[in-house]
Amino acid sequence: MQRTITIDCPPELLMGIHLNAEDFAEYLKKQAAISLFKEGKLSSGSAATWLGIGRVAFLRMAFDAGASLLEDSHDDFQRETALL
Repeated sequence: MQRTITIDCPPELLMGIHLNAEDFAEYLKKQAAISLFKEGKLSSGSAATWLGIGRVAFLRMAFDAGASLLEDSHDDFQRETALL
């Protein structure tokens, strides 16, 4: 089941960042997926599925945003390699 989340956004904000509402929504979705992945709350596979892109493409996007694949823990290693 999908849920829709509504966010109030003044038109001045959209004009200031030069995005329409749809593009801003997509931008926020990508940023949320990356942030949740960086915080360890969302796997790279789940984030990629949510965004409708491949896992490798998501990981590249996340790395470009400063994410790291592993935090040098055995649990992180097992979780990520299980998805390969």
